[in-house]
Amino acid sequence: MPPATSLRGALGVRLHAIDSAQQRHRTSALPLAVIKKFGEDNGGQLAGLIAYYAFFSLFPLLLVLVTALGLLLRGNPHLQSQIVHSSLASFPIIGTTIEKHLPSLNVGGLPLAIGLATALLAGLGVMHAMQIAQDRMWDIAPARRNSFLRTRLRGLALLGILGSVNIAATVIDGWVDAGSAPGALGTLAALVVSTTLDLGLFVAAFVLLTSYPATVREILPGAILATVLWQLLQHAGGYIVVHQLKHTADVYSLFAIVLGTLAWLHLGAQVTLYSAELNVVRSKGLWPRRLLGESPPPS
Repeated sequence: MPPATSLRGALGVRLHAIDSAQQRHRTSALPLAVIKKFGEDNGGQLAGLIAYYAFFSLFPLLLVLVTALGLLLRGNPHLQSQIVHSSLASFPIIGTTIEKHLPSLNVGGLPLAIGLATALLAGLGVMHAMQIAQDRMWDIAPARRNSFLRTRLRGLALLGILGSVNIAATVIDGWVDAGSAPGALGTLAALVVSTTLDLGLFVAAFVLLTSYPATVREILPGAILATVLWQLLQHAGGYIVVHQLKHTADVYSLFAIVLGTLAWLHLGAQVTLYSAELNVVRSKGLWPRRLLGESPPPS
């Protein structure tokens, strides 16, 4: 047998031995099965689609928040400034940029209407993209998926519910990140409430944003994982803003803001979809899984 063939055969045997070993250990078999199925479902492309719509919805949503606070708290500029600062602190990169240009924003009915319409359309796109991703992960046949009208109506209802929870969680997260919590006990209480709201947000998304009749028990592990990873992602984004973007030149800051926001949203979408994939793999018993093909014949 030629040396090259022997080398490939020996390497193949070793790789298959490693593959067999990972299937025997729960700590490696489950996460590797999630990663493999995520790739089979084209999870990266689905995350990109979600990030695309989220990018167009994020700025209008923040514009609506700033405008609404300006209308509701017109007589209390100090409270308005404190809430806006703490809320925008939960959106790394783009939040600090919006806060920097707050004086130039025209608080009025027209910006609010434009922001609401844009956020609504883009938000429905996020909802639809999330439903497409989860339906593919749960292997729902196209004929069994929700109809066009039902998808849009369900997405509209969910957008209102999830938007309310998200705003509440954002305000609390920003309140903590901005250091406004009164003492360690207040900070701890705010973090517990914020984490609970985030967990409820992911539970609702995983149960409702799919045609699969998922139960809370089936999606709870993924919701917990998504909550933890999302908290870490927010803190990592804030660290990058404080230690990196503030030192960039103005000519590069625009590119850093756009690319940084897109990267942050894409990572957030991937975190969400990996967590959803965990629910699918656990619920359907799709692990352990082979990472390679059939074992090679003995040489």
